[in-house]
Amino acid sequence: MNVLTGLDLPWGSPGGSVELLKDLYLSPGGPMAARTFMLASNEEPRPTGAGLPALLDVPGKQLSGKGFWAYVDRLTRAVTDCFPPGEQDVIHLQHLAFGATPALLRGYPKQPRIGLVHGTDLLFAAEFPTQAEVLREAVDAAQAIVVPTVGMADQLRRLTPVEMGRIVHIPWGVPDKLLTRPPARVDRDDGELRVLYAGRLTAEKGAAELISALSGVAGVGLSMASPPAEFHRLADAEDLSAVRYLGWLSRTDLWAAFAEHDLLVIPSAKLEAFGLVAVEAQACGLPVAYQPVPGLTDALGESALPLDLLADPNRAMAVITALRADRHALAELREAGFRNAARFPLSRTAHELAALSAQVR
Repeated sequence: MNVLTGLDLPWGSPGGSVELLKDLYLSPGGPMAARTFMLASNEEPRPTGAGLPALLDVPGKQLSGKGFWAYVDRLTRAVTDCFPPGEQDVIHLQHLAFGATPALLRGYPKQPRIGLVHGTDLLFAAEFPTQAEVLREAVDAAQAIVVPTVGMADQLRRLTPVEMGRIVHIPWGVPDKLLTRPPARVDRDDGELRVLYAGRLTAEKGAAELISALSGVAGVGLSMASPPAEFHRLADAEDLSAVRYLGWLSRTDLWAAFAEHDLLVIPSAKLEAFGLVAVEAQACGLPVAYQPVPGLTDALGESALPLDLLADPNRAMAVITALRADRHALAELREAGFRNAARFPLSRTAHELAALSAQVR
């Protein structure tokens, strides 16, 4: 089956949707073959090697207004020049907002389409009229719309009317090799509770609130694995002198970092599509505490520790601090996390997407 998909993000961009694209479609011998594209970066040299998408030189990316639609026209021409229409059996629309989806809809009007909803789609569609328009167009055009959690389906239907019969629940997945061969845990006896934050540092991720709550808490050390530019911007607004900055880690380095910490905290203030980083952490034996927002509650449930850092940060920090002395509670969370992560192998995601693709052809 010939699948075409892509993201209008530069290769190397951070984010769960990029990692999912790599895992599903680009890993050597990966679970789902597809022709893929992303954007070439104006700031980084063009990468070489196996497992790369087609990197398109399309300038002028914008989020709204006439400039956005002019950018979509340029992207449509670039994609169809690279992948001539008529060679595809099905189109996978990643991000039902932004530029790649309308470009694919315009470039391949006769091919069946499956939409895959990511969290930023709904966040931006709720805030920007142009992205709301793109979301509605994509939903109308897709034969099926894949959501990774029930919470995402609820949020989608609040933004655009779509009948339940076209919504398909397929959870995202973590690489099977991580479930069968996780990194070995690093044992320490220094008495410190090592807390990790891993991800973007945009406002909706809640990192500033986490830093504020943890500042000065004795016996608790905070590490952050985040994009450098975002970390430095945050450092201009917050005192990060006590934070151990790890940089923006490769996937395998992030898994190794999971094995070196005691608790992953995800303080997202708004919805998450699935919480892929949380499930990967669980697969590595790292207990998770999280803000109970849509998406995360579906993917994690009772396998992780819900903490309301936004409404009651003092109580949340008291619970985290208590874990420093309660290694039994951490061990229980670790075992619950292992069991939860085992429910989400990437091979299952790929199998269900392939079956759905065959169905809509």
